[in-house]
Amino acid sequence: MDALILAAGRGERMQPLTDHTPKPLLEVGGRSLIEHLLLQLSREKIDRVIINTAHLGEQIVQKLGDGQSYGVSIRYSDESDGVLETGGGIVKALNQLRSDPFVVVNGDIWTDYPFQGLPNSINSLAHLILVNNPDHHSQGDFNLNNNRVNLSDANRGGTRFTYSGIGLYSRSLFKDCQQGAFPLAPLLRQAIKDGQVSGEYYSGQWWDIGTPERLRELDRQLRVESNKSSLHHRGHGGHREKDA
Repeated sequence: MDALILAAGRGERMQPLTDHTPKPLLEVGGRSLIEHLLLQLSREKIDRVIINTAHLGEQIVQKLGDGQSYGVSIRYSDESDGVLETGGGIVKALNQLRSDPFVVVNGDIWTDYPFQGLPNSINSLAHLILVNNPDHHSQGDFNLNNNRVNLSDANRGGTRFTYSGIGLYSRSLFKDCQQGAFPLAPLLRQAIKDGQVSGEYYSGQWWDIGTPERLRELDRQLRVESNKSSLHHRGHGGHREKDA
């Protein structure tokens, strides 16, 4: 299955960090956000990735190359002539995506989601991964009932979840779309109203890196976890030497 990583945005809320560095190349835990995603996708047996680029996109191409060092094959969808927004970016990349459905991942998230668990086929136009609402988005986006995503109003009860920026999309969702800039959200919401979007809830780790503060917080967490893991391995190594 192919994956498309959306990496063309300017990341204005991350300024001044993104004035000279594209948001997906901002680092946490010793690696850039997009490198974490590539390694995660590779571990989950998704080995062909398209990345759309615009703002400082040449830095992404230079850093990642053909993807060989990450265990994936990378191709690029260049939007340097004008950012196409989420929907337009997906439509432009369609001719490079071979699978149907295909995975779409926002380039500014960090997660341990097991991509290998995504279904190989869907009986809907899209399949969304939903997560618990973070503090900065406490109202959530959608309800999930019997694995179907719906738009129930936040004031009418029911558990609402946040769209994780991870989804499985059918080419049929975009069959009437023209080339050019347009957002994905209205297209997706219409499909949800039509009962054509399935979903699943994921309770594992997920971060939306929308501010410099969140970037620093995730960086601290990953470094603490890395240090704990290093100490754990060292401890086990010491026991083995003693036993020998």
